Amino acid sequence: MASSASTAIAARVSSTPEALIIEWRAGGVSEFASLWLRDNVREDRDAASGQRLVDVVDLPAAPRIRTVRTDDGRVHIEWEGEARGAAFELGWLAAQAAGVTAQRPELERRLWLEGARLDARRDFAWAELALVRSDPRARLGWLTRLAQDGIAFLESVPCDASAILGAASLIGRVAETNYGLLFDVRTVPQPENLAYSDLGLGLHTDNPYREPVPGFQALHALVTSPEGGDSLFADGFALAAHLRESDPEAFRLVTTTAVPFHYRSADAELYAARPLIQLSCEGEVTAVHYNNRSIRVGAQTAPDFYPAYRRFAALLREPRFQLQLKLADGDLAVFDNLRVLHGRTAFTSAQHPRHLQGCYLTRDSVFSEAGLLRRKLAERT
Repeated sequence: MASSASTAIAARVSSTPEALIIEWRAGGVSEFASLWLRDNVREDRDAASGQRLVDVVDLPAAPRIRTVRTDDGRVHIEWEGEARGAAFELGWLAAQAAGVTAQRPELERRLWLEGARLDARRDFAWAELALVRSDPRARLGWLTRLAQDGIAFLESVPCDASAILGAASLIGRVAETNYGLLFDVRTVPQPENLAYSDLGLGLHTDNPYREPVPGFQALHALVTSPEGGDSLFADGFALAAHLRESDPEAFRLVTTTAVPFHYRSADAELYAARPLIQLSCEGEVTAVHYNNRSIRVGAQTAPDFYPAYRRFAALLREPRFQLQLKLADGDLAVFDNLRVLHGRTAFTSAQHPRHLQGCYLTRDSVFSEAGLLRRKLAERT
């Protein structure tokens, strides 16, 4: 007989030798394979770390469920030929059925294709640094939006050298490169990187020639130009989805062709080859790599690849896909460098000096910060 605690979320629990079947009171049916259940027995996990104590080859190859009963919000399972059974919380099973994004909303993507229609302050997370620093819930909300949208903004960050590092510590872990922990984006004579000039920069992602590619980037406006120097952003995942739908053959070529990226300076010689659009095993877009300043297409690749390459590049030129804004002194933009492309309009530094400081953050640390903060807040309540 199912208890009231059991029936609160499960209307009916049944089984076959191969699976547990739960009809949820809120609607829907979930099926959990017997082998998966056997692999997730709580007693086979370390109590402190939660890490698995057994290997998959230690489990029966095809465990068969013998009996199932519900009691006090749990499902008790016994398997044929095994003396030990196991109990699973119905709430835990419901969470597994809902999927990882239900437990980790920061993993849910929110694509934005028509960037020109958006307003940065209205449509993206925008908060004062002091609030994010003092209020854990505000920081979690800001981090979640950053991960979902791929971009978020802070304001009232002190216009002091290295202040970006203090702000970045609230977001994730700063990654050091040949530039150091941070880099200055301002005009210099004979720049080794065109970012350090007055030129406008087309939409691009940073450092596709590195292993690994920097995950997130932060840019802090110390001195902005009243004329020119506007920031440009576009959602590369949304653009990839648009290309897949509008030109499947071009999409196939830019996702299956390894493109060489090369950067050299007085203290660095960097090279990596990867597709412009990277896919997961399931065919989902996981990264966009585009930096026309450092692409070195191979001679053998060129004939077939160039039309697709040009098609994708043309999308990046279309104003309707670009979010354009002028950062004010003290504003800080943070964006997913594997997803959001960025650029700027030209300016004249002789008339109006412009100075931004930037740093890179490891991508896993940003998602970890959101997940850890969510867990700590849940434990408090």
